[in-house]
Amino acid sequence: MKENDLIKNRDIIMVGQQAWDMDLGGNCKNIALEFCKHNRVLFVNPPLDRISKMRHKADPKVQKRLSIIAGKQNGLEEIQPNLWNLYPDKLVESINWLKSRGVFNYVNKINNKKLAQSIQLAVNKLGFKDFILFNDNDMFRSFYLKELLKPQVSIYYSRDYMLGVDYWKFHGTKLEPELIAKSDLCMANSTYLANYCGKYNKRSYYVGQGCDLDIFTNPKDKSIPSDIIPIKKPVIGYVGALQSIRLDIELLAFIALKKPEWSIVLVGPEDDVFKKSILHGFKNIHFLGSKPPASLPAYINSFDVCLNPQIVNEVTIGNYPRKIDEYLAMGKPVVATRTEAMSIFNMHSYLAASNEDYLELIAIAIGMDSPELQTKRRAFAASHTWANNVKEIYKVINDFEAGRG
Repeated sequence: MKENDLIKNRDIIMVGQQAWDMDLGGNCKNIALEFCKHNRVLFVNPPLDRISKMRHKADPKVQKRLSIIAGKQNGLEEIQPNLWNLYPDKLVESINWLKSRGVFNYVNKINNKKLAQSIQLAVNKLGFKDFILFNDNDMFRSFYLKELLKPQVSIYYSRDYMLGVDYWKFHGTKLEPELIAKSDLCMANSTYLANYCGKYNKRSYYVGQGCDLDIFTNPKDKSIPSDIIPIKKPVIGYVGALQSIRLDIELLAFIALKKPEWSIVLVGPEDDVFKKSILHGFKNIHFLGSKPPASLPAYINSFDVCLNPQIVNEVTIGNYPRKIDEYLAMGKPVVATRTEAMSIFNMHSYLAASNEDYLELIAIAIGMDSPELQTKRRAFAASHTWANNVKEIYKVINDFEAGRG
């Protein structure tokens, strides 16, 4: 490993949208686990807000936070060597509903000060010095942390286009560009988001994406699932949540109508729009429902072609599609919607710009698959590790500090 690929013996504070005790994994948690191999890391949970306290008071996770705020429990917990998790000991106000920018900014600054006070106590206790502040898309609660905590390096990490979601749009359209602009560095997990950040800060970089691919590269069960066996070949499949805001229902209907000899298999939970959609009227579309994560490789392995029939909108256009890595890790041919974020997969998947493209490219994917192509797909997906992702983050920080020095 080159010297520029590594940062060692530094202190890193991580803030963001996701708590360590959330049920699902997340980029920030995986990055923290890589950081702490060579550095001390403080992972800060989002502070409890008043509305969450009122709505979810019976939730054990909320109860724990209330106990910490009341001083009955210590909010600083060691997860493993070099990695601590902080539950902030302050309650913050729920302010996103405020339409007055002046009032919102006033209360948001108070919320930021409360969070900074909790973090500073942990910093003092742990003896952190000259730390790096890594902000995972937290544009409101962490807006003022650079000024309040005075980190050696402040980083804004963009992994989703948050302004495509109504919750963030009103205040976020003003605050996020300002936060990007004043951060020392901006990093993104897709080329689209790196270019978006680059509009406000010239020190914006694409650093790639890590994935947990073990269950796909080394599947324990390669047998065909029982509910796939009766389905006629070729099988064109999708695995994941069936959400109308992300997937193109009309495209799926078009494929099913034009190619009745193809079987389209959809594995995952449906939202209400999908449940009521015309797709349920097609004999060659099969909804198999939610499956345990451990069984997903077996379903993917049974597909002749894997799909990512993404609809292009503000929510999806910048997202890094980890699903593609999962498909490729199993050597499968992939046909997906062409977007800027998908450009890095151009050499290893078939990218469609229209409904007609999908028909043509699926046919090519079925007819041209080979062991050689499967090997290349697996190798490409295997390069998207969390270690490689963090190596790119380290390079950007090292180059910045070398230039500043």
